[in-house]
Amino acid sequence: MVKYILLLILILIVLSAAAFALWCYHKKKQGICPFCVIKQHMNKSRLTMNVPKKYYDGGDALTPPMGWSSWNTFRNHIDENLIFETAEALKATGLADAGYKYVNLDDCWHSSLRDENGRLQGDLMRFPSGIKQLVQKVNSLGLKVGLYTSNGEYTCEDLPASLGFEKRDAETFADWGIEYFKYDFCHNKTIPSVAPLVERIELKTNSGVINLTADKAKLSGLARISEDSKLETGKYIGFLGHGKGRASFEFNCGGNDESCALTLVIKKSGKYDKYIVIALNDNYYEMLIPETDAWSPSGRYQVKVSVKKGENKIQIFNPVCTRADSSYIQYKRMGNELKNASKDKKITYSICEWGVNEPKNWAWNAGNLWRTTRDITTYWPWINIIYNKTLALAEYAGPGHWNDPDMLEVGNGKLTYEENKTHFSLWCMMASPLILGNDIRQLVGDENKKDILDLLKNPDMIAINQDKLGKQCVRYKKAKAFDYLVKNLENGKIAVCVYNKSKSSKTAKVDMDGLKQFYGGTDFDFKEVWTGKNYSGKSFEIELPAHGCAVLHNK
Repeated sequence: MVKYILLLILILIVLSAAAFALWCYHKKKQGICPFCVIKQHMNKSRLTMNVPKKYYDGGDALTPPMGWSSWNTFRNHIDENLIFETAEALKATGLADAGYKYVNLDDCWHSSLRDENGRLQGDLMRFPSGIKQLVQKVNSLGLKVGLYTSNGEYTCEDLPASLGFEKRDAETFADWGIEYFKYDFCHNKTIPSVAPLVERIELKTNSGVINLTADKAKLSGLARISEDSKLETGKYIGFLGHGKGRASFEFNCGGNDESCALTLVIKKSGKYDKYIVIALNDNYYEMLIPETDAWSPSGRYQVKVSVKKGENKIQIFNPVCTRADSSYIQYKRMGNELKNASKDKKITYSICEWGVNEPKNWAWNAGNLWRTTRDITTYWPWINIIYNKTLALAEYAGPGHWNDPDMLEVGNGKLTYEENKTHFSLWCMMASPLILGNDIRQLVGDENKKDILDLLKNPDMIAINQDKLGKQCVRYKKAKAFDYLVKNLENGKIAVCVYNKSKSSKTAKVDMDGLKQFYGGTDFDFKEVWTGKNYSGKSFEIELPAHGCAVLHNK
């Protein structure tokens, strides 16, 4: 019996090996590196592209943005009256004067119909005056307006989104005077890592047609030339995908600098989408090639390009190996369009990729802030998870590029006052964007909610958050019940936060141990932000309620 089982196992191994060899053979016939495909699936979220370590400078977020967003409280029930009433409430409560300047419309602000020019437009029933007029009204109060779409075919609420419409939508937002833009990740389509099989490139210039055939290419990496007698030239270039191969051409354009048509002629292959980047001198052009039916052996795909007088260089390749590469390219694409479109007003760019593909490794070159996790809720354990996830990313934050643990839930749900205070304090210590998610209108003149309003307006906490040094706090000491955080501030000052993670009151001891690398002093001479109490000496004890915190900073 045992030998039959072993024989069966051997047969299965042989069949599996044969199937794998056949799969590799078919991939190679399609000009695809089989081991690159395997590696792609093993490292889905790892960035493989080189990203310059320079933050995106298209916005004005040199300190963390402050404002309000419609989503946490109102979801899909927003209209122009609610938005303007909220803007008025920001003024009436003094929150605007405290720094909360953005009034952000999240999902469901727009119609399911683009207008006759293909532009997004406000919900025709709920925003009858149009978004541009609403922006002007809010601007008249000294406030700024933000909008939202998604980096996909639809938003999270299944309304038109901006993937494939980046230039048009960015220009629309700039025309309306938008100064904040949140770009979500729902209905996203990953850019294919497979490249088309390239037969040749044709350029139609004023001085004639330039024909760059496969045999004229300089190949690098895995790229190689194969033969197919059905093609006009009989040859094509394969293995340009997964960032592993490139083909380069050089040509001379005898005329002047000009715009002309470039035609990419491909060998049809495969019922799957393909992607190629055409780098012509200093400009990059993207092409998404749909799945093909091979009724004819070749296909033609065109793009308008700019050529210069004299020598020109073209490189063709597909840099996408993983989902992280795809996300970077797509978010960077929209960032470039926002930057190009925003002539009079800079647009602060919020990347809402949920931390899925490790935006910490690329988002600082694409936008001003990036979400570190999925959406926040009023469930305290989840707020705590978001805090811990974001706390670990301190090295990636700085002026113009911030970790975003999502909007504030202060004043929402069943959070206790201490939880509201700690939530706000932790976000301030982490140099997080302070985007309110509550109903601001309820804070106007309501003495029962004055504690929440005073909390959100605390000038010392806001100053810690808005400190121009732009440092996110780090955890310098961890105990069973407490986290000890320190945030470097301008002029050699620091802020220290002690957070009681437990469900009961605890007494924490705060001393100079562990702070020496952050602080030049030998003794404390600090003020506690929330109580105003002064603390001095080399150490002290402080009692903290359940889920409470104390925040101290130099006088």
